[in-house]
Amino acid sequence: MKKVNIAIVGATGIVGRTFLKVLEERKFPIENLYLFSSAKSKGCKLTFRGKEYEVEALTEESFNRDIDIALFSAGGAVSKKFAPIARDNGVIVVDNSSAWRMDKDIPLVIPEVNPEDIKWNNGIIANPNCSTIQSVVPLKVLHDVFKIKRIIFSTYQAVSGSGMGGINDLENGINGGKHKKYPHQIAYNCIPHIDDFMENGYTKEEMKMIDETKKILNDETIKITATTVRVPVKYGHSVSINIEFENPFELEEVFKLLENADGIIVVDDIGINEYPMPLTCSGKDEVFVGRIRRDFSVDNGINMWVVADNIRKGAATNAIQIAELLIKNLK
Repeated sequence: MKKVNIAIVGATGIVGRTFLKVLEERKFPIENLYLFSSAKSKGCKLTFRGKEYEVEALTEESFNRDIDIALFSAGGAVSKKFAPIARDNGVIVVDNSSAWRMDKDIPLVIPEVNPEDIKWNNGIIANPNCSTIQSVVPLKVLHDVFKIKRIIFSTYQAVSGSGMGGINDLENGINGGKHKKYPHQIAYNCIPHIDDFMENGYTKEEMKMIDETKKILNDETIKITATTVRVPVKYGHSVSINIEFENPFELEEVFKLLENADGIIVVDDIGINEYPMPLTCSGKDEVFVGRIRRDFSVDNGINMWVVADNIRKGAATNAIQIAELLIKNLK
């Protein structure tokens, strides 16, 4: 596989550091590595494959060099400003923020679901929302066979989804300290409020899941609703998904489809209390599915419980999987 020059924007953040870890684990073919972050992190040293790299401050001139792919995870404002600059310098950007996800001219990609959409990128590819990624991986498998009519998402999202501020709020709360990131104490609590509230009463996080799911599945006819909740867990988002299909199904077929799908591990044996949990899924790249059962309240309905590491598959790993697809097409 051809070696490429990689840049990481937001290198000192949780996802940025995980980019480095996943790139190393997956033996990604890198010729030169460039690390960028905010001015306050300039000069910070990070280690990759036993070599120490100095973090540079991100500027408008940062991409005036031979960079093939840039992995961005520095927030929407940074992405909006610097992703076009990188693109105009011939760099392909894989962006982890919400800045470009719903732009009709920019593909929103999960490699197990819609890898073909990478082909029409114009220099920027969007990484979906963390909860959307882990939900759509199993949804796609079932949608292809049974056609989904309606989805109800209920999420239980880890504090690491809010960066170090969320983790600090949880740790401080457990130790009797004050919260700073969230509007309420997260320790020993659940907060049904992720991102800003909108005029329709939903939060931006909830609307992200609704809109992104339709875009990735390329189906605007699916009816979707969502409630997203922050819970006192460090790593690993959990999503309860209720699905109503157009077509009838046998539960055994649902299990078989999920068990044979790429990127999915079925953990479902209630006889011995086996089901996915954040604690056992943390640090892994797969999407874990369990508690699969028929919803008897509707025709052709099921419930399932989906768990994944939100920093890995929900962010860093998915972006690097996109980059792996890209390098196959680089000359």
